[in-house]
Amino acid sequence: MFELKPFEERMKKSISVLEEDFATIRVGRASAKVLDKITVPYYGTPTNLEGVATIKATDARTLVITPWEASMVKEIEKAILASDVGITPTNDGKCIRLSFPALTEERRKELTKKTAKMGEECKVAIRNVRRDANDAAKKMQKASEITEDDLKAAEKNIQDLTDKLIKEVDAVIARKDKEIMEI
Repeated sequence: MFELKPFEERMKKSISVLEEDFATIRVGRASAKVLDKITVPYYGTPTNLEGVATIKATDARTLVITPWEASMVKEIEKAILASDVGITPTNDGKCIRLSFPALTEERRKELTKKTAKMGEECKVAIRNVRRDANDAAKKMQKASEITEDDLKAAEKNIQDLTDKLIKEVDAVIARKDKEIMEI
């Protein structure tokens, strides 16, 4: 019997990676998620920002990053400037403030294009898993592990799963686009 579960898990993993990537896109509101991919050298080891500092949203448009060690302020500031967050940090010696400006209409449209591109990449990844699943089913049929009818049923199940998850990706993209276009 053809096992669909491992392929389904790989497809769902693509969607969760897309959602994680979407969380790092700033949409005018202060969110610590935009700093998730920033690392700072901490005693020679690249460490995530939340591993060396406390990150708090003081209001809808401001994040305050308070390092546990005062010596880390400059390193954190450098890492934020080098990242693609697009916000200039304000350093007062003890903590760093990030003020999120409201997005312009042009920037919002750019971000929706970016989300569409990321969504399309996710769909391609799902389709690649579909291809792998179909190939595995055909190999099983050639090896006489499953019958021709089982192969047809497996291909139909694979396609149904793919269609369902592609719709889910579309829904994730639509939610993020709505969030981006909100003023």
